[in-house]
Amino acid sequence: SGDISLRLTARCPPPHPQSVMLQIAATELEKEEAAEAEKQNYLSEHCPPLHLPGSMSEVQELCRQLHAKIDAAEEEKYDMEIRVQKSTKELEDMNQKLSDLRGKSSGPTATRRMSADAMLKALLGSKHKVCMDLRANLKQVKKEDTEKERDPRDVGDWRKNIEEKSGMEGRKKMFETES
Repeated sequence: SGDISLRLTARCPPPHPQSVMLQIAATELEKEEAAEAEKQNYLSEHCPPLHLPGSMSEVQELCRQLHAKIDAAEEEKYDMEIRVQKSTKELEDMNQKLSDLRGKSSGPTATRRMSADAMLKALLGSKHKVCMDLRANLKQVKKEDTEKERDPRDVGDWRKNIEEKSGMEGRKKMFETES
């Protein structure tokens, strides 16, 4: 048992990077050779060797056969693509129905507030140049003017106003003054 412990405690020198690289390269080379052999086996099983005929008519017949095989393969490819598209559409529809059932339907995206100019441009199109500056059209009222007009002593007798507006005569006067 003393010999074993000496061997375990003795330090082994670290492997050289070159030897490690050689080992990795050897394993990769073996993998490539195995893949090449598999490829050759597959080709020998599925693809018969090509025999080129000597006369022109035989070459033309061979081309016709190859074109027929190509057309059949293209039709099959097209059919499969259509099936995939239909399946994808069905999946999307099912996912939409599923999300609707769960109540996680995506609502409208959050929109920014549009200015009045942007709304008019969107409604009327870009041909019409409309500028609506609402603030410029507002009547500006100064505070000083309103205070001068409203003097608390000049309110007048409120009873007089009510008596004038009461009855049919007063209502008639109200309509006449408004129009």
